[in-house]
Amino acid sequence: MDKTDLETYQVQLSQVELALSDDPGNSELSSLRDELKELIQLAQTAIAQAEAASSSKAEQTNNRKHSNFTPTHAWSAGDECLAKYSGDGGWYPARITSIGGATDNAVYSIVFKGYNTTELVKASEIKPLPPNYNSTSTAPAAGKRKLTKAEEEEREKKKKKNEKKLEMKAAKAKEQTQKQATWQKFAKKSEKKGVHIAGVSGTSIFKTPDNPLGRGAICSDMLFFCTF
Repeated sequence: MDKTDLETYQVQLSQVELALSDDPGNSELSSLRDELKELIQLAQTAIAQAEAASSSKAEQTNNRKHSNFTPTHAWSAGDECLAKYSGDGGWYPARITSIGGATDNAVYSIVFKGYNTTELVKASEIKPLPPNYNSTSTAPAAGKRKLTKAEEEEREKKKKKNEKKLEMKAAKAKEQTQKQATWQKFAKKSEKKGVHIAGVSGTSIFKTPDNPLGRGAICSDMLFFCTF
């Protein structure tokens, strides 16, 4: 018997009791009502026994899992380890940043050394560093993991951005040098014509030249300066 049978008996019982309310003296309906009540009681007992057995079996399975679980290493946040990289399946130096999950199914958040990549790994995907590992030494190129496609694209993007900045700075410096050279050339030619440029040789552009023409001379020079 299961819950479906129990629900069927309960519906039938309600129908029989409704019929008895209209015909209380009907012996057949009374007998049927008693039988349905017995069936409902039997069904409830069977269901309870089945649920108890299922619960006991599940508890035994959980106890077996806990008894068989033997942690190989007690890890803590901040510990250094070798972690399995999902990109290529290789083992690389890493540091545990945090630990989550259940006691028998812990999940470790790790950061690979020399990279900003963070991954979540299981206990089977981390292991202690070898005894001869030197954390201060530089790992050989062969010991470094390969960059992911996204990391390579990001590195290339930064490289191009830096190159563009350098090109812009070089172009601005060249433009500034050309402007200075043009100004110096212009100033020298102006001086030869008798026009004194402000800020050049410590003289003012409005200084009257020392010659017999006086103001007429500077006007002539200014005309030259404006049409130069």
